[in-house]
Amino acid sequence: MSDLIEIRWHGRGGQGSKTASILLGKVAAKTGKNIQAFPEYGPERMGAPVLAYNRISDKEITVHCQVTEPDIVSVLDPTLLDVVDVTEGVPDNGVIIVNTEISASKLRDKIGFNGELYTVDAYGISTEEIGAPFPNTPMLGALIKATDLLDFEGFLSEMKNEFEKKFAHKPEVIEGNINSMKRAYQEVKS
Repeated sequence: MSDLIEIRWHGRGGQGSKTASILLGKVAAKTGKNIQAFPEYGPERMGAPVLAYNRISDKEITVHCQVTEPDIVSVLDPTLLDVVDVTEGVPDNGVIIVNTEISASKLRDKIGFNGELYTVDAYGISTEEIGAPFPNTPMLGALIKATDLLDFEGFLSEMKNEFEKKFAHKPEVIEGNINSMKRAYQEVKS
């Protein structure tokens, strides 16, 4: 891992971009990393485009602004590809992960990105595993697979601990989210 990894999450209000960035930050912090996890708010309404960010480092993080040159981009809603330039600021050796049924090779032409491009059907996975189209947890699994940012088994264990705090009386929600991350980890394609 380089000194500082910066991640930008693209989603729509209600899809869990902010939650995904916070969960990733919490888990990374438990492994001893220094982290930042924060959203950027615009018009705060359901369905509006939203951004969230992470910074993860072995060293102290001294920068406190939005992420403009992300190493990794996670796109939770494929309709944003027609509205937002998700490649903006991403270096040639960057990584973009998109929730879509379209193959990475077809998507590459659409967005004009030559770096590492991954796709996963996070809507389909979450609908089957959680019972609703919440792409954030599958996208976390896909991100870990695409980047090797954290050890996956350790990541899953910590995520389960986080879900148990929030959904203690809903074991089916915990199991659905864990299964959705496992499937996305296995099903993400480049």
